[in-house]
Amino acid sequence: MRDGRSCLHFQAIGPAPLRPIVRPHKHDIMRPNFGATAKDYAEHRAGFPESLFERLAKLGVGQPRQDVLDLGTGTGSLGRGFARRGCNVVGLDPAEPLLAKAKELDAREGIQTEYHVGRAENTGLPDSAFDVVAAGQCWHWFNRAQAATEAARLLRPSGHILIAHFDWIPLPGNLVRATEELIEQHNPNWHMGWGLGVHPAWLRDLGETNYQHIETFSYDLDVPYTPEAWRGRIRASAGVGGTLSPAAVEQFDSELATVLEQKYSGAILQVPHRVFAVIAQPKQCAA
Repeated sequence: MRDGRSCLHFQAIGPAPLRPIVRPHKHDIMRPNFGATAKDYAEHRAGFPESLFERLAKLGVGQPRQDVLDLGTGTGSLGRGFARRGCNVVGLDPAEPLLAKAKELDAREGIQTEYHVGRAENTGLPDSAFDVVAAGQCWHWFNRAQAATEAARLLRPSGHILIAHFDWIPLPGNLVRATEELIEQHNPNWHMGWGLGVHPAWLRDLGETNYQHIETFSYDLDVPYTPEAWRGRIRASAGVGGTLSPAAVEQFDSELATVLEQKYSGAILQVPHRVFAVIAQPKQCAA
């Protein structure tokens, strides 16, 4: 399907014709409430690294005075990176508690961002108002075909869509995989483990909604966390604070603290991450 929300597999039984077996996309099982994690989300989720914005600027994305819309902005991490580089940023998110935290974080840095409560699929914002429409760490939660179509409407001629991720990387026996195993034990509906940190399906999303000049890049780096900060980061995730009850989150956090103390002790934990970005232009907006 065009919106990527189900996968089709064909199965033959005896002489019967091939028929589609529809399985839900792994993200459809959960409907996380990130507003419930606002405090941990603001304090512990790592922001996108400055190196990402440096690479994007060389590609014409996020240059000074550009108008940028940050879809699913959350606490404003991606948008704030663009604002630091002199962009005019608008952030959009359905969770008001996250936007409140975004404003607090902006105030600490003396940054001004305009925020709206809304959804990526139907923003209510005017046509051709932005040079960049960005989505950081959130494209998988959207109806992707609708969000891509809406972004094309919002972009000016020669504007770019940006989909960016900053994902932790699980490897056998490492801290990330041990954490994922604990999430899987506490939340059977969470099926987002063993991620590669690259998302080739997003290229199909853009190609099927009439984008061109699609370009990607990725690179790896370690992010330092204290054990307490890593626990906060995981409490702010979809599989824990976004879906579990407060009591269940507390129980999970206690067990994660024990795992860290017994197997991954140290004042600083180096957590492997991968940056992945896709940029493209709608055909009607391309230079």
